[in-house]
Amino acid sequence: MRKSLHAHKYLTGFGLYIMAGILLLTGCESMRFGVDESQKENAWLHNRTAAAAAQVAEAQETTAELQGLTELSELQSQAFTAYFGLPKQYPAAETVNDILSESNRQLASKAIGVSEAQADPWSAADTALDLGIGICAILGGVYGTKAAKFLEEAKTKYKALKEIITGNELFKKANQAQIEAFKQAHANQSPETKQIVTQIKG
Repeated sequence: MRKSLHAHKYLTGFGLYIMAGILLLTGCESMRFGVDESQKENAWLHNRTAAAAAQVAEAQETTAELQGLTELSELQSQAFTAYFGLPKQYPAAETVNDILSESNRQLASKAIGVSEAQADPWSAADTALDLGIGICAILGGVYGTKAAKFLEEAKTKYKALKEIITGNELFKKANQAQIEAFKQAHANQSPETKQIVTQIKG
């Protein structure tokens, strides 16, 4: 029984190390924040807007090219609705005037703001590492503690890397004339390092 319990703890700890390693190697692209209701409403409204544009283009007997573009836009917009899911409440979209209302324009702006905030790679990394640390704390045991310590160290290193990259970007903005010299100083970075920096910068 003790051997079985020990083996289970070992496998759990080993699995946590693997998950942490995958997160650090692949970055945060695989993570997805929960979809905000405004994003769902905006995606659905985009489909209605594209459909209305296609109907107007056909009714006004516009060029075949414009009709084809609006029809394709309507078809493409269905993917957004399918990805985000249907909203709990539907924005007003019975007529073209409904669709072009100020409230729908404000909804689009709000959805953009939410999407941009969720796309911050630093926040995604912090969230992922905090989640991993929390899971390790719940599991406990020797391997859970070791995994939590490993993730805490990774978070500390990640924050240090963030500070360095942020500082470098500020330096380049403030010293445009020194950009070439700055790039030359970092020319010997390994491909792996360059890839990591590029991913973190987004």
